[in-house]
Amino acid sequence: MTETLTTLRLISFPGTGNLPLFAGTEKGFFETQGVEIALETTPSSMYQAQKLVAGEFDLACTAVDNVFAYQEGAGEIELDRDPDLFIAMGATQIELCFVVAPDIETFADLKGKTIAMDALATGFAFVLYQMLENAGLSGDDVTLVSVGSTPSRWEAVRDGKHAGTLLIEPFTSTARAAGFRVLESSLDTFTHYQGQVYTASRAWAAANRESLTAFMRGYLDALDWVLAPANRDEAEAMLARNMPMMKPQAIAPAMNKLMAARTGLTPGATIDLKNLQAVLDLRARFGPNPPGGPDKYLDLTYYDSVMNDRSA
Repeated sequence: MTETLTTLRLISFPGTGNLPLFAGTEKGFFETQGVEIALETTPSSMYQAQKLVAGEFDLACTAVDNVFAYQEGAGEIELDRDPDLFIAMGATQIELCFVVAPDIETFADLKGKTIAMDALATGFAFVLYQMLENAGLSGDDVTLVSVGSTPSRWEAVRDGKHAGTLLIEPFTSTARAAGFRVLESSLDTFTHYQGQVYTASRAWAAANRESLTAFMRGYLDALDWVLAPANRDEAEAMLARNMPMMKPQAIAPAMNKLMAARTGLTPGATIDLKNLQAVLDLRARFGPNPPGGPDKYLDLTYYDSVMNDRSA
C-alpha cells in the first residue's frame, strides 16, 4: 500500500453516476493506485467550468457539451484564461427526462410557462430545445430560467416555481414518486447521445500523467466492481449512504438505470464517437460558434495506455 497518497481534486454534478467514485474511495481502489479523491459536487455548470479552468480542481465529470462550449468560447461565464480542456475518458450515457408539474399533460400546456435550466446554452440545454421543437413549440412559447444543478432545478419545480425541467436519476424517480409527470425522455428523442465525460486541462494532464493514469486505473477497477451483479446489494447500500436525500424506494429504480449501458455507467468508460457527434450536431444547430469534429476535443492516449496495461 502506498504510504503517501496524491490528492486529486474532482468536481462533479450530484447524481448516481458518482457511484464508482464512492466505490473507488470506500473499497480502496484509488488508494491502491496511490491517489485519493477530494470530491466536490457543483452548484452549476458555470461554477464547475470556472473553477476547473482556474486550476482549483484537477478533474471534472461533466456533460460533454460543456467541454465543447467552453473550448469554443461559447460558455456562459467568463474564464480567467483560454481553456485547454479535453475529453480524457467516458463516464455515463444518460437519460434526461423532461419532468413537469402534475397539471401539465402535454407540451401545449407549457405555453406561457417557465422552465428551469442549468445554463441556457450549454450542457443539456439543446436536448430540451430539440424536445420543444419536435413538439411544435418555439423559444417564444416558454421562458427558460437558469436555476443551477439538478437538485436546485428539481426543488424549483417541486415547489411550483417553474413548470418543468430536465432531470437525471435519482431525481427522476423521486419526481415520479411525488406525482410529477415525465413528458419526454431523451431516449425517445435521440438514438445516440453522449452523457457525461471526464475532462481536464491538457497542460495539467501532461504535467501529471502518473496521477491521471492512477486515477483512471482506480476508477476502472471501481467501475468493474459497481457493475458486477454480485455486488448489487452492497452498491445500493453505498449509493444510499452517499446520497442520503434519496428516498429508499428510489434506490432500486435508480440503480436499474445506472446499470443499463444506454442510461447509466459506460462499461470500460469508453467513448462512442457516434454519441459525441450527436452532441456536436446539436450544438452546431442550436448554439453559437459551430464546433469542430470529435477529434478536436479528444485525447485518449492516457486512457489507452491504461487499457493496454489492464489487458496485458
